[in-house]
Amino acid sequence: MDMILRRYIFKELWPPFGISLIFFSFIFVMSQLHVITDYVVNFQIGIATVVLFILYSMPFFLQFTIPMSVMIAVLLTFLRMSADMEIVALKAAGVHLYRLLPPVIVFGLIGALLTAYMAIFAQPQGRKESKLLLQRVASAHLDVGLKPRQFIDAFKDMVLYVHQIDSNTKVLSDVFIEDHRSDKTSITVIAPRGQLSFDADNAVVNLRLFDGALHETDLRERRVNTLHFVTYDVRLDMSRSLEAINSGEEHVREMSLAKLYQTVQSTQKGDRYYKALKEWHKKFSMPAACLVMALLAMPLGIQARSAQRAYGIGLGLGFFLLYYILLTVGWVLGESGFYPPWLGMWLPNAILLVMGAYMLMRAAKEKPLALPQIPQWIRRLQLNVRRN
Repeated sequence: MDMILRRYIFKELWPPFGISLIFFSFIFVMSQLHVITDYVVNFQIGIATVVLFILYSMPFFLQFTIPMSVMIAVLLTFLRMSADMEIVALKAAGVHLYRLLPPVIVFGLIGALLTAYMAIFAQPQGRKESKLLLQRVASAHLDVGLKPRQFIDAFKDMVLYVHQIDSNTKVLSDVFIEDHRSDKTSITVIAPRGQLSFDADNAVVNLRLFDGALHETDLRERRVNTLHFVTYDVRLDMSRSLEAINSGEEHVREMSLAKLYQTVQSTQKGDRYYKALKEWHKKFSMPAACLVMALLAMPLGIQARSAQRAYGIGLGLGFFLLYYILLTVGWVLGESGFYPPWLGMWLPNAILLVMGAYMLMRAAKEKPLALPQIPQWIRRLQLNVRRN
């Protein structure tokens, strides 16, 4: 009987997991809609490139959506079994609550393995591919980022002005460049025509100018030298532009597990050390959260009555929100060195594990979880707010 029951529960967990995973992943993608819009507007990229950007970003999102979906799947499954009186029937047949744990644990472990794959392998590779794709887009649509008849200061220590741009040939007309890369001299370059190319490996724009003039001003001696040229090559550093597009990305998130370990071992304590150590522990704490969430959701689903299904789901999401808040605090304080990064990454799991174990033991003894008092507290708070 145990094997049949466990297979039944395990089978029931998958439909809500799939639906929840799609739903939460969609929410995370929508949260990045402004970034996607920037790419479309600034680089005029097509739908295929947008899809690639989303796919390369998905491993990072899935680190959060898989544990969340595991929790919702377990919660909804046991909410339904409780509402359909299946839990009552199992108790009447002498089935102890702990005998329902194995399929939940196996399901949580599967979620943990999926999350571990996303954190350890897929996320670093996805970020690297995303950078390469961004460079290819910048190369293919380089002229889009240059606006005619505008002074462009996106390049490091240089200002560029172009009167006209041919989007097909990438030929520039009436080019003006102000070069401030040297502290001793200021260089002004004027040319009737220029040709663009892109060095994807170094994020550098190569601009070849034809039949122009170069005016070099010695800032100390206040002397100007003029040079006429047939061809003149200028390297425009795009690192500032690419850095702005990729703002918020952590370099340590692109490292493999071995590279992270090497960085932690070879780096002195500081900003880079704490970030690398935090990322190392996050790659293991996030998968462990799947098992913790599954164990926490089981007693919540069993204890909720049919009329409290919406409340039970809200409570489950509330616990995940608590986990996310604790994890975010752990990120910030761990990276700053306020306390050890491992503590910030594992403390949320420890807190929710203790809460889950406590609720599971109370549910096994058929004692209330003392959580139904929360709605009354919320109602009282609402009444007090309305009165005031």
